[in-house]
Amino acid sequence: MAKIGSRKHLKRFKSPRHWPIPPKESKWTVKPSPGPHSMENSLPLLIIVRDILRVADTSKEAKKIINRGEIFIDGRPRKDYKFPVGFMDVVEIPKTGETYRVGLGEKGALTLQPIKEEDKNFKLCKIIKKTTLKGGKTQLNLHDGRNHTVDENFKVGDVIKLKIPQQEIIDSISFKEGNIGLVTGGKHTGEIGTIKKITITRSSMPNTVIIETQDKKSFMTLKDYVFVIGEKEPLIQLGG
Repeated sequence: MAKIGSRKHLKRFKSPRHWPIPPKESKWTVKPSPGPHSMENSLPLLIIVRDILRVADTSKEAKKIINRGEIFIDGRPRKDYKFPVGFMDVVEIPKTGETYRVGLGEKGALTLQPIKEEDKNFKLCKIIKKTTLKGGKTQLNLHDGRNHTVDENFKVGDVIKLKIPQQEIIDSISFKEGNIGLVTGGKHTGEIGTIKKITITRSSMPNTVIIETQDKKSFMTLKDYVFVIGEKEPLIQLGG
């Protein structure tokens, strides 16, 4: 089996296809640190600073900016240039006043969408699992690696609106028909529409959802691929 790199580095041709890095510029690229998002579903902070936002021209410059704590992720400075940044994370550069939310573009590529000042203090997190703890409380496992203990009765598939960096739940969106969903996997990745029908199977077949887009086109996708982002209107904008 071919090696993809050392523990600290990653061969460039083995990096995820959505990473915006020139394929022949260098043999190696930065390997994400273990963190809230997997390598396949994230971008190393250095690549965001150098190759997407172009705040720096070289890796050396990008590392200096990051090490000085000038880049915030979800309201907190991150000094690890390998930190994995993923879907729905909020990227802020206080020095310039720029703020972005990580969204999905064509073919599932992660994109950075500029957001307004008032929108930088929250993020949306999908509940992917929940566990009942002693005392009756519930632990929510969120898509970005966070765990949250609550008293409320949330369901897997619901999305919570989290205040950052405090990590307080300030609202929630139920996974139900009529709400607005964003598709995060499959051939319809990145499409947004109204959830028209949810089909829960009683077999090994996957649960499915029918989505209707703004132009009245409908398609079916897997339930696990749908991330609710609003009720009558999306709470966020995630264009490419």
